[in-house]
Order: sequence, then structure tokens, then C-alpha cells
Amino acid sequence: MRELILLRHAHAEPASAGQSDLDRPLSPEGLAEAEAAGRWLAQNKLIPDRVLCSPARRTRETVEAVLGAVGYVDQRLDPAIYEGTSGMLAELADNHRDADRLLLVGHNPGLEHLAALMHSGQSGDFRGMPPGGIVVLSLPADASIEPGVATLSAFWWP
Repeated sequence: MRELILLRHAHAEPASAGQSDLDRPLSPEGLAEAEAAGRWLAQNKLIPDRVLCSPARRTRETVEAVLGAVGYVDQRLDPAIYEGTSGMLAELADNHRDADRLLLVGHNPGLEHLAALMHSGQSGDFRGMPPGGIVVLSLPADASIEPGVATLSAFWWP
């Protein structure tokens, strides 16, 4: 078995005048959520082998806070995550099959649609994924990322 961990970035500050959405930082609440997510992953021994992260500031800050609790792991920024659809995110995760436990840090609706697609086989069958929320999906080691291939192992939110 291998695991795909989906982490939605924690709460971010609203964009200020003239500020790009990509440059929005975490709010103080968001920083606390990200730190709590890291502690939850560490306590549950869900330490990723690799992290794929959107280039948005709020996702990068979320990863920094999480890694403060779990320790350093291989990290890669991927611009495709920023506005990634469930299909695009599935393909990206599938390209990293060599990681036994992959952490994908990004945004909604892509993450919640991917979780639903992998678990139930339908991307519209989702319940929502709050800021700082974590979905842990287990799938056979040799399986491709595809609809209905995964079992929902855990769902946590701050």
C-alpha cells in the first residue's frame, strides 16, 4: 500500500489592493492551523517521503509550518497545482508513484474533487475540505491514480 495525503492550505489573508492572489500570506489563524496539521501528521506517523506544493505563498507557508513538526522532506513546487483540476492533480500524483507517501499541498476545489474522485469514483461527490484540512488516501502500491482506486484512511481538519 501507498498513501496520498492531500492538504489544503490554511486560512490566508484577503488580497490587499493590487496584491496578486499568489502572494496572499497565511493569516495568524492560518499559521496556527498549519502548525496543528503538522502536529497531527507527526502524531499519526504520517511523514511524507515527498511534498508537492503549489507556488502560492499561502501553500508554501503551510508547508513550512507542517515541516516544522514533521522534519525535512523532499519538497517540490509545481505551478500546475495552483489551478489544478482533479484530473490534472491525479496525473501529477501518478507521476510520483515512486514515493510511498506523497503529500500534495494545494487549493480547492481541485483537492476536494480529487479526494472524492479517488475514493468514490465521482469528482462531484464531495463534502468539502476546510482550510488546513487533510485527507489521507490509501491505494495499492502498483495502482495508477484513477477513479475509485483509493480508500479514505483519515480526514482531519483544525
